[in-house]
Amino acid sequence: MEDRNLTIGDIAESLGVSKTTVSRAMSGKGRIGEETRRKVLDYVEEHHYTPNVIAKGLAQNKTFNLGLVLPGDYNIVELPFFQSCMLGISRVASAAGYDVLINMVTEQDITQLERAVINRKIDGAILTRTLVNDVPMRYLKENGVPFVAIGSTDDNEVVQIDNDHRGACRELTGMLLDKGIRSIALIGGDESYVVTGNRLQGFEEAFGERVGWNGTKKVMLNIDTAEKADQIVEDLLRRHTECVVGMDDFLCGCVLNSLQQRQIAVPGQIQTASFYDSTMLVNHLPSVTSIRFDAEELGRKACELLLRMLAGEVVERRTLLGYEVCMRKSTK
Repeated sequence: MEDRNLTIGDIAESLGVSKTTVSRAMSGKGRIGEETRRKVLDYVEEHHYTPNVIAKGLAQNKTFNLGLVLPGDYNIVELPFFQSCMLGISRVASAAGYDVLINMVTEQDITQLERAVINRKIDGAILTRTLVNDVPMRYLKENGVPFVAIGSTDDNEVVQIDNDHRGACRELTGMLLDKGIRSIALIGGDESYVVTGNRLQGFEEAFGERVGWNGTKKVMLNIDTAEKADQIVEDLLRRHTECVVGMDDFLCGCVLNSLQQRQIAVPGQIQTASFYDSTMLVNHLPSVTSIRFDAEELGRKACELLLRMLAGEVVERRTLLGYEVCMRKSTK
């Protein structure tokens, strides 16, 4: 008999025990003598037996699938972040015997997620973006699906894990102000993303910590195209702005391209920085001052939290991971 065709019945027959005894020995549950348990486990190891996942799932009322909820409206610049998160999630899930089922959603359409839940295709889910009006999160809560949110939310009942965006942006902004900058502008993205609000809050807190600062600041949000960013750069140059901060790598890249097209020297004529570091900025000359977050670790920790929840453990509701402020040549 080839090992790959073994069943619990075959193992029971070979060892002269019942199928129930074999199941108990392999699951570690139920009363069974230690000698018998060891005999079964030794046989299983010797013959490289792997239980049928479908049968195992039926027996334990599990699918051994985790839903990975990705925003269907992401842009190409965000792809490296989601890829790194997915890598961390997949590694942890695979090691625990789980597969990952991708569900693409938007604020207006969560059909894929609904189908996965209604058809009982997933045991739990990981949200990779949190929104001010979070329809996917609300749906999972209403249907009692265990989930972890990558990102922050004001809902204290939700298990959430995030980088300390607020603290990171406060620290970087403070370092720029302490270098003597007296005219600074922040260009930000979509206000419906919770991370936008957190980064803005950190930016504003840096000024509150410096009571004697008497310069000018300008904040522009909901900038989602290179054309809008270019118009803003033109206006900021007329105002003799000393430093422009992009809330993410996409916006910072737009600012840098706009300055290059106008032959404006960085940092000689204007300084730039980004609240998010990525491969998009890594090779830019001059190198860009930015904040580095570990997206793979974020995914890994999120999956570990979800698996602990599925195992019945009580987990911490809010986890904040660290960051690294990278001061580079784009700021003097």
